This record gives sequence, structure tokens and C-alpha cells, in this order.
Amino acid sequence: MDTNSKFLKHINSPDDLKKLSREDLPELSKELRQYIIDIVSSNPGHFGASLGVVELTVALHYVYNTPYDRIVWDVGHQAYGHKILTGRRDNFHTNRKYKGVSGFPNRFESEYDAFGVGHSSTSISAALGMAMAAKAKGETDRNIVAVIGDGSMTAGLAFEGLNNAGMQNSNLLVILNDNHMAIDPNVGALNEYLLDITTSKTYNKVKDEVWNMLGKLKKFGPNTQAFIQKIENGIKSIILKQSNLFEALNFRYFGPVDGHDVSYLTQVLSDLKDIPGPKLLHVLTKKGKGFKQAELNQTIWHAPGLFDKNTGELIKVKSDKPQAPKFQDVFGHTLVELAEMNKKIVGITPAMPSGSSLNIMMEKMPDRAFDVGIAEQHAVTFSAGLAADGMIPFCNIYSTFMQRAYDQVIHDVALQKLNVVFCLDRGGLVGADGATHHGAFDLAYMRCIPNMTVSAPMDEEELRNLMYTAQLPDKGTFVIRYPRGRGIMPDWKTPFKEIPVGKGRNIKEGNDIALLSIGAIGNELRKIYDKLEKEHISLAHYDMRFVKPLDEDLLHQIFNHFDKVITLEDGAINGGFGSAVLEFMADNQYKADIKRLGIPDKFIEHGTQQELYRECGYDAESIYLEIKKMMGMKNVSEKSAVA
Repeated sequence: MDTNSKFLKHINSPDDLKKLSREDLPELSKELRQYIIDIVSSNPGHFGASLGVVELTVALHYVYNTPYDRIVWDVGHQAYGHKILTGRRDNFHTNRKYKGVSGFPNRFESEYDAFGVGHSSTSISAALGMAMAAKAKGETDRNIVAVIGDGSMTAGLAFEGLNNAGMQNSNLLVILNDNHMAIDPNVGALNEYLLDITTSKTYNKVKDEVWNMLGKLKKFGPNTQAFIQKIENGIKSIILKQSNLFEALNFRYFGPVDGHDVSYLTQVLSDLKDIPGPKLLHVLTKKGKGFKQAELNQTIWHAPGLFDKNTGELIKVKSDKPQAPKFQDVFGHTLVELAEMNKKIVGITPAMPSGSSLNIMMEKMPDRAFDVGIAEQHAVTFSAGLAADGMIPFCNIYSTFMQRAYDQVIHDVALQKLNVVFCLDRGGLVGADGATHHGAFDLAYMRCIPNMTVSAPMDEEELRNLMYTAQLPDKGTFVIRYPRGRGIMPDWKTPFKEIPVGKGRNIKEGNDIALLSIGAIGNELRKIYDKLEKEHISLAHYDMRFVKPLDEDLLHQIFNHFDKVITLEDGAINGGFGSAVLEFMADNQYKADIKRLGIPDKFIEHGTQQELYRECGYDAESIYLEIKKMMGMKNVSEKSAVA
């Protein structure tokens, strides 16, 4: 903690914040913003979003009686300032580190985190539930605030919440943090609509006067109140017809207001506490506010990694070895190659063009790549419509976000046997983003759906060939899941090769024990090949490639030869790849000593990928020890099994 700070070093809770005068809040905001910059520059995390809501965060905790009053953050990476002001300042340097502070609001971490948030667009529905609970319990003095921003308003769930909230007589305030950004710039008609509101000179000329009257409604009689409300509604209807969107949903709309004027925000929020019913406050902010480079390049500075806080220079981790490209970049470049070969191919992403590397196709083929906003359900059914009329959509969605579109995958795609290629990025344990972002469940939830091919490449070369295979005729609904991070350098000059669907491959011959892996986690095993040879353990390693259909011919060979088998997956152990192998054994009455390695039946928190592999028992060392155990050999205890 910077001991030179005047205010922040003394704030351990919102009660301490309330001891300041309103005139002190701009300086506190400055200190809070600098503290976020100091910490995130050396301990990478999300950056621009929290800088953009510093003043709003200070104002909220200054005005409201948290944690009794509830603040629900959406999306969660806006909440760094909130965490620092609510007792986690001195531990914030552990943000996103193993066993440290979570990068998102977490109910198990603090009573001030009213609702756990990792996926977007949940705040309005959750806050409405809290508001109705307060009403049912007679807690008429409890205020509920949903802060929705960073692109979250584009999702269908947000509008479902608005639609229901407008019909409930609840003490709910929705704050729309409008910065025209998600990770990448917002897209769609809603973004244009909000832009119309913010740029209407006539509307903004008179809205302050209307606001001042509304803020003093409690001082007028009922007739005067009704008269002022008519003035407000008339101005909004005549000057800016579009402003009726939220009011048509029975919300009182206020704004837009400057989200970086902390003094004015405290006044506005104080006034809104006295106005009953569902309300929406439209707040204008700049993502990355207060850090020049973050303001100018908001996509890169969403989560920039290490950087020099004084110069803004991004710091790249040096390596003596040439680094392989990220799996996501291999996807992006390969999709362009395939699209040049096949005019039917199009790309779709729900607001993650840079995160998925679909931006590569969007730059080269802008008419064939679509960012549909944070709207996973729409992305899947939109893809289904494209496929129904002969296109071949590559729908790229993070594994954890695909969970939100599961019904559409089943009913709109698989049931109709449509050739949609689902590219699930961030499959498996992703690292510092933690439990909300791990792609733990895709192998299990996809393999139970009829008409599906479910695959996972072991390396980038396999990813390229699986993508090529998936766009060939009559391949149906095809899933390719791959991890966050880097693997093995692909040979870009090698021609594409079709991979027979449902066929695995033998990576290493052996006679003592068989290990069956799915996906890139199989590379952990390569690290201990030499160690096993020195221990005179003859290991056979099979890369199965497909969870559905399983390579039954290969499995028959394996179980006819081996009585010791290990399955390895970077996914949920319940219902996943190992379970599929067990089902095969049972159906075919094979008997073998089998051990499944994968994510156990619990939610895994944040840390580096290697730390989490170790926690789950399938990093290279853990695999080595499990192999020795199955072979009846003593475990190595004097030193680590893997150098």
C-alpha cells in the first residue's frame, strides 16, 4: 500500500469511506485509480474496465449502506475498485493468484460481494430476485443496485430481467455503465440506440433541468409531482423518441450522466434513493480512464498482461526458445485459409473477436465474419440458420460460455443434423480467471447429444486438420475443443489432411500399461517418457482424438492387451472421456484395473494452469506417480519426479 496516499490507506470498509466529505471524493478516486494501476501492472489481470468505474464505485459505496444494501456487478471484472474499498486492499496484490483474491465478485470471499459474477448479463435478474426477497421480508429500507456494463446489456438475459423487473413494484436501480465496449467495441442496434441518446444535443440541453426538478419531487405536492413527470415524459418523447425503450419496460429512465464526476454521481444516487419503483440510470464512462494507453487502445488494455506503469510499455516475457502460436491464433489463421478454399465458410463469435482470434478473418473477410455481441444463444441459432441454407459456420465460443446456449445446440443444430462447426476455445482449466471460466464440462455435456462429433486436438497441427475435416461434405454437427495457451509449432506448409472421424492414434508403443488421453493435456505425458524408460516402465500412449464417436476398434485392441489403463482428460471426470471408456468396458464386459484422471467433482478456483493441474492430480508429476502406483512400485519421495 502506498503510504503517501492521503485517504485510501485509511479505508478498510465503506464505513471509513463515509467519514470523508464529498469534496474529498475526487482525490480518493485518483488514489484508487492509481492503486489499481500499480497492482495490475505487476500482477496481470483485467484493467480497463475497473479504471472506467472508479468514480462510480466510490459514489456507490459512499451513498449506499453496503453490505445491507446490495450492489451486483456485471460483468465482474469491473469490480477491482469495489474489492479494494471493501476490506481487500492489502491482499489485492494476490488478485487472480493461486489461493489469493478472486478476479471476480465471489460470495464466499466477502459479504460485500452480493452475487458471484463471471459470465455477463446476470445482474438485473439476480438483483430483481434480491429486491423481491427484501420486499417479502418487509425490508423496505433495503436498496438493490445492478451495475451492468462492458457490453453486458446486449445479452438476452439482460432484457428478460428488464422485462420482468418493470412489472414488479421493487426498489431496484439498474445502472447502465455505457462505455461502448466489451472486450472489443460493442456492436448492434442497441449500441447505436445508446449512442443516439448520448449525442442528442437538444435532449442533453434540457435533461439537467428536468433532472433537478425530479430530484426534488419529495418537496412538492402530488399534483406538482404528476406535472413534472409529464414534462419529463413529454421532453423524452418529443426530443428523443428512442428514449422510450426503457420506459416502455416501465423503468424510470435518468441520464445520461457523466460517470467520472464523482461529486455529481453521489448527488444523483442520493436523489434516486428517494424515488420509488424500478429505475435505470444511464452513466457514461471511458474504459481505461486515467491511463492514456488504455484509453486509446481499449481492446489490448482490457487485460494487457505485464506493463510499465510509468511508460505504458507492454512487457513481454522473454524466452530462449521460439514460442509456438496460441491455439486461438492457429484457429484464426487456419479459418482464413479454409475460407479461401471454401466459399461457404463463415465465422461467428459472441463478442470475442480478439479473444478467439476471429478478428483475423474479420479484417480479411469482413463480409464473412460476424460478431453478434454477448449473445451466445443467438450465435448458435444464427449459425443454425446459416447452415440450414447451405453455409458452413464456424461458431467460436469459449467452452464456459457455450453452456449458456446448450438448448440451442441440441434443438436448433444437432436435432436438425446441421453442419455447424463449434470451436470451443478455453477448453479445460484456463488459469487465473478461475471457476467461472474453466471449460470443465464440454466433453461431458456434448458427448450425450445425438448427431454430434466431439473432438479435441492434442496439438496445433491436429487442430488445423480437424478444422479441415469438419468442413468437408456430410460431416454434420462437429465440436472441436482446445485449450487456452500454446502447444507445439505447427507446420504451416504441410497440406491439410483429413482425419478419419472417430479414429485415434498410437503416440508411443508399450506393453506394461496404457494411457489414453484426449486433447492437449496429453502433452503432459510427453514430459515423463524418459523418466518412465529409466524406471523400466513400458508405457503405451494413445491420443484418442474423439470422445464421440469413440474409436471402438482401438479400444478393443487396448483392452485385449492391457489390464492396467489410465484415462487422462482436462475436463470434468464425471460424465467425460474416462466415463465413456468405462461405459465401453462395461458394455463389452472387459475387466481391467482402470484409473481416471481429470477435474474432480468440485469447482476449481484460480491459479496458473500448472498449479491447477497439480491440484487436480494430472500434471506430469502426478501422472508419473499414478503410473508407478498402478505398477505396484514405490513412489518417489526424495525429490520431484519431474525436473
